[in-house]
Amino acid sequence: MGWWPDDPETVATPAPPSRSTWHGGEAGGETGPCPVPRGGDARAAHLLGRHFAQRGDRSAARHWWERAAAGGNMDSAYNLGVWHEQHGSLEEAVRWYELAADAGDAEAAANLATLLLERHGDVSAARRWFETAAHAGSRAAARRLALLCEDADEVKAAREWHRRAAVDGDLASAHDLGFLAYGCGEEDETLRWWEVAARGGHAGAAYHLGLFLQANQDPEGAEAFYRLAAGNDHPGAASQLGGIALSRGDLRTARVWFERAAHTGRVHDQRTAGFVCVEMGDSLAAGHWFGRAAAGGDADAAFTFGLLLIAEHDDLLGGQHWFRQAAQAGHPRAAAELASLLSAAGFSREAERWLAERSSPAWDRVAEPELVARAELTAAAVARRGDTPLRADDLTEILGTWDLVTRPLRDHTDVVTWLAGRSGLSPDAIEHLGSVRATLLRPCGSPWPTLTEVEHALTTARALRIRLGPR
Repeated sequence: MGWWPDDPETVATPAPPSRSTWHGGEAGGETGPCPVPRGGDARAAHLLGRHFAQRGDRSAARHWWERAAAGGNMDSAYNLGVWHEQHGSLEEAVRWYELAADAGDAEAAANLATLLLERHGDVSAARRWFETAAHAGSRAAARRLALLCEDADEVKAAREWHRRAAVDGDLASAHDLGFLAYGCGEEDETLRWWEVAARGGHAGAAYHLGLFLQANQDPEGAEAFYRLAAGNDHPGAASQLGGIALSRGDLRTARVWFERAAHTGRVHDQRTAGFVCVEMGDSLAAGHWFGRAAAGGDADAAFTFGLLLIAEHDDLLGGQHWFRQAAQAGHPRAAAELASLLSAAGFSREAERWLAERSSPAWDRVAEPELVARAELTAAAVARRGDTPLRADDLTEILGTWDLVTRPLRDHTDVVTWLAGRSGLSPDAIEHLGSVRATLLRPCGSPWPTLTEVEHALTTARALRIRLGPR
């Protein structure tokens, strides 16, 4: 891709700013006569190259920049690096960037590192040049270096480079510092960096700070930061504010917030918006949101949409369709309703099959807000670096199940033995569930659970609910 004016092949790409070593008021381009190089005047050659670049004469610009760079003008060397990178001459781009970077040009070093990393996959060389650029004061390089350190599991180094970038005003690095501190159990540092990023306008940091405060039983503080995040169009914050309004019985406000989140495609909020609309007597809107959530794969929404179609529109076929979708996803009430409809329609064999299906007990309880917040924080922490995502609902189910089945126990010193004795499950399986729960509640440097570990923990949690009664 190029950046020359009026070039039909490259006109869509804006020109990066060419540099000049002339400080005579040239902000947007030369306003006076173009300087004529004399002898070895590298500065004038550089300005002449820029003059031709602005007029779309690529060959003349390159010619004069090469003359200027040969005379020691590193701004021209940098511009030649940009020129060759934009035009696909990557080896030449590396050569010119390296010349400028060796002379101490931080931006050239950062561009060189990015080129080596993204086009050549040379992590080692990229890291060296990012270090050069970061030590020379490049905030962007410090952040990229921090991310490379995270990829290499060098958490201490990652935190130091993120800190340098954050102190220099990088809100994304301040946000990442909050997560790294949270993963190490350093809650004061978590609070510090997320607040820095949130007050600087980082919506994700404001939202995660809200979750953090919610997890630490500060609902008023959490609400303040949810509002800050929602003001920057964060859908998760809108969802949280909807839940807060709902807990206060304010259906109108709850609907506004849930629908705001639902419009972004969040299936859970589409379903919840549907329930709020039912409570407000707006069956048309309820059907809209249940239908969208059901189409998005939400079993509970599919079941409720089926009920709504039958109750409001006498649409038995439509109800049967959505009951089947929900039943296939493991929704026990949908399976029972589907069996009833099939039996009434004369399909007794299929009805019996659905009645015989035994699904894992559904988690349909409202967990404590603190537990929900911990689950959301863990899911966000794992997703932040592109690891296999975890479902916050699954993590909430793990936390909520442990809370539910251990409520009768007054002394928790030997909870594993107690649960194993009552349920007949393996102590190892229960101990694993407990360790996953402990990591979710207080990370303290422990690795986040993997998807496989979460699945094993869910299996144990569901078996505990089956065997210990509460469902």
